[in-house]
Amino acid sequence: MKRSTWLHLRIPFSIYLLPVFCFALSQARHVDPGRALLIAVILHLLAYPASQAFNSYYDRDQGSIGGLEKPPPVSREVLVAALAFDVLALLLGLVVGWRFSALLFGYGLASKAYSHPSIRLKSRPWIGWLTVALFQGTVTYAMVTLGLEGLGFRELASARIILPAALSALLIGGAYPMTQIYQHREDAERGDLTLSRLLGLRGTFVFCAAALAVTVLGFFGYFRARAHLRDFWLLLAFLAPLAVYVGDWFKRVERDPTQANFRSAMTLNRLSALSLISYFTVVTLLR
Repeated sequence: MKRSTWLHLRIPFSIYLLPVFCFALSQARHVDPGRALLIAVILHLLAYPASQAFNSYYDRDQGSIGGLEKPPPVSREVLVAALAFDVLALLLGLVVGWRFSALLFGYGLASKAYSHPSIRLKSRPWIGWLTVALFQGTVTYAMVTLGLEGLGFRELASARIILPAALSALLIGGAYPMTQIYQHREDAERGDLTLSRLLGLRGTFVFCAAALAVTVLGFFGYFRARAHLRDFWLLLAFLAPLAVYVGDWFKRVERDPTQANFRSAMTLNRLSALSLISYFTVVTLLR
């Protein structure tokens, strides 16, 4: 493959979606290390890069995108690579189990509906946002848990899984508009009304701050019900640097709207991923 195609797969960017996997891993009743590693490879080295390349092919961005400050031009090979990675992910998913692979297939369809011009959920702010939150959050959490524990679909309906799966949707949905905040001009030129563009710069910060507060309250209720309040206080400690950064970034954007740029957004992504991955790793080790 061409170097430009590899760049559009944006494999390093997939680490920013690792917190949901780590959350599911920290809450699983039993974990086989080999199985966990296989699931991580399928999601973060195949399925997510496939979605990212598919998005790149149909967006054809000229400006910065997630993980690429200066994306190279796309070719037909980007689409072929995206579909090939999808197929390989589904085949490897069958090793985990057909139910896991079925959920992965559903995730792939949703990600394509988000970008494909015939549906283009990306141009519908609330539906697009809800799709991302549900599939990158709730469905992914359920899929990882099902794969780790070898569960059936009916077992996913238990409160033990539904509650943290819903919290995963809040984690993803609360942060997602911030990943769109530097793309308002290009989205407008393409005719995409993303949630961040609909809310505006100030509105995006306010929305994400409110979503973070709701998420924190949700985690408090979840850990209190499980008699694991220690995990909640740890969460606050790990989220503190993130809150400080967002507050500082908001002040900078208020003074100078050009500060809502790619580099600041990627710094937020890195800090968020590092904080949550570290937190869920500590929770897993303490158990």
